[in-house]
Amino acid sequence: MAAVAARYKDLQDLGVEVISLSVDSQFVHMMWEEHELSKMVDGGIPWKMGSDGTGAVGKVYGVFDEDAGVELRGRFIIDTDGVIQAAETLTPPVGRNIEETIRQVKAFQRVRESGGTEATPAEWQPGQETLKPGPDMVGKIWKVWKPNSQ
Repeated sequence: MAAVAARYKDLQDLGVEVISLSVDSQFVHMMWEEHELSKMVDGGIPWKMGSDGTGAVGKVYGVFDEDAGVELRGRFIIDTDGVIQAAETLTPPVGRNIEETIRQVKAFQRVRESGGTEATPAEWQPGQETLKPGPDMVGKIWKVWKPNSQ
């Protein structure tokens, strides 16, 4: 949460809306914000945290652990049409990578802007070449992926 908050302006500049939920109550969120998060990020978390006390939303997204009564750390990139484009679920000991989230948002936006005529290869970064899926690309992806191997 603190890593996302630290990059919140960058996410807003990309048109991203951040929503966070947990099974904790609003009072636990307030304590967490006051005693932990605000010490990690100047100004604390700049969005409201929602409470999913029964785990209903977490169940829909497949991140609610019924036995423990908690939600796993899930991250979902949902496009403007409400379609989940990416999902990542991690157990509590491993944190997420906000740089990778931002990279993926930019990649999905690039693909969307192209009308689906382009795809981004693994580890693609803005400014790098994209793939143009089609018969002409078959057997030639390596030329984009590893152009110095020719």
